[in-house]
Amino acid sequence: MFTPDSRARLRDALIAVAHADERVSGAALTGSASVGREDQWSDIDLALAVAEDREQVVADWTDRMYREHRAIHHLDLGVFRVFLLPDTLQVDIAFWPEAEFGPTGPTFRTLFGMPHEPPRIQPPSAEHLMGMAWLYALPARSSIARGRVWQAEYMISGARDQVLALACLRHGVPAVQGRGVDDLPADVLAPFADTLVRTVEPAELRRAFGAVVEPLLAEAAQVDVALAARLSGPLRELVS
Repeated sequence: MFTPDSRARLRDALIAVAHADERVSGAALTGSASVGREDQWSDIDLALAVAEDREQVVADWTDRMYREHRAIHHLDLGVFRVFLLPDTLQVDIAFWPEAEFGPTGPTFRTLFGMPHEPPRIQPPSAEHLMGMAWLYALPARSSIARGRVWQAEYMISGARDQVLALACLRHGVPAVQGRGVDDLPADVLAPFADTLVRTVEPAELRRAFGAVVEPLLAEAAQVDVALAARLSGPLRELVS
């Protein structure tokens, strides 16, 4: 397991490399460290502005992460290359083209260079989340009926996660990847305890599925009363 000190040493080393790399025109801390909320579990989040030869820069930095820091694997997510190290530390390095380097959210602290002001990434819309919720709910019913219990669990949990995201959106906390769920008011979160699937027995799947529908309709009504009314009949029929 990594320690805060070992994480800080690695981050400082990567920042020093960025300063020395003439192809990198800017760097910034992102994530929790950029806003003073880092804890012992936080990863390293670093954004780089790449002035030229972006593909070669990514390749060179990747080689360095494997050669010098013993990376086990990496994954590309858009401009991010995410590395897993042997001590379980996650290192996220964003390789932005220089013209696009800048904050896409509130967690961004410039280390050097001149960031631009690109449009912020917008959270998902409530309408989209409502649509995704019923889209998960439909195959939940058929999966239970077909005896495909693990698929049913996946769909029930997927529907619940969309409803939680709706609640996050309504309360002004992050609505993606569950990041704002723990910041919801206790009375909002309480009903969701019953939506957890405790076993894959059909009776339990039906119980948890039924427990998802009411919070779904309640959150939908906060956004669009008419749509919630239209959804109530079909959704309640799914669990009847």
